Amino acid sequence: MSSTTTATASKMWGGGKSPFNVEYGKLMMWYFLMSDAFTFGAFLISYGTIRFSTNGWPDPNEVFRSYPFASEGVHAPLVFVSIMTFILIISSVTMVLAVKAGHEMDKKGVVRNLILTILGGLAFLSCQAWEWNHLFHEGAWWGRNPFINHDGTASSTNFTNFFFTITGFHGFHVFSGVIINIVMLTMTLMDKFEKRGHYLMIEKAGLYWHFVDLVWVFVFTCFYLI
Repeated sequence: MSSTTTATASKMWGGGKSPFNVEYGKLMMWYFLMSDAFTFGAFLISYGTIRFSTNGWPDPNEVFRSYPFASEGVHAPLVFVSIMTFILIISSVTMVLAVKAGHEMDKKGVVRNLILTILGGLAFLSCQAWEWNHLFHEGAWWGRNPFINHDGTASSTNFTNFFFTITGFHGFHVFSGVIINIVMLTMTLMDKFEKRGHYLMIEKAGLYWHFVDLVWVFVFTCFYLI
């Protein structure tokens, strides 16, 4: 290896760069998200295999037809989960704005948009908590499925087992993302990033948050639309 090449490699490694010319922390986040994607993929492929190998399956328009403060008899299929999805999408937008503000070294913009992202995450989790509570009081839980199939026949517990497992796993990721963003907000308020001269950590947190939002698109499609 020539002295020039050695010096270049030394500079890259010393400056926190990986051999792929990507900052190490960001590269490790991508590795983590890839492994997490495999986990979600395994869950959803398992669900799809069972779903399409079974003749009967509950109608999502009947299962997810309620929303908070609705009067008895109100039938509004998928309205509530559409609101949940909209909240998560908006939180992804505010996360983009937080990352953009970080690139511009705009502390106030980072703080403002992180707060909005955190509130969006908490709102989504609150909605999911209500949905789980509502389904529980209707008799749905792991090992219990009160919903009948499209054709009127009794349904197996595969639907509820997969639903609570996968949406719960995703909800845990949203909760983790909220905690991460709270940590990022605290560090921003303490001027940690100003002292470092960059807001790269906000970008890494943004990668995680966008991943969580993207996964929800697949979860939403599999359980609520199909």
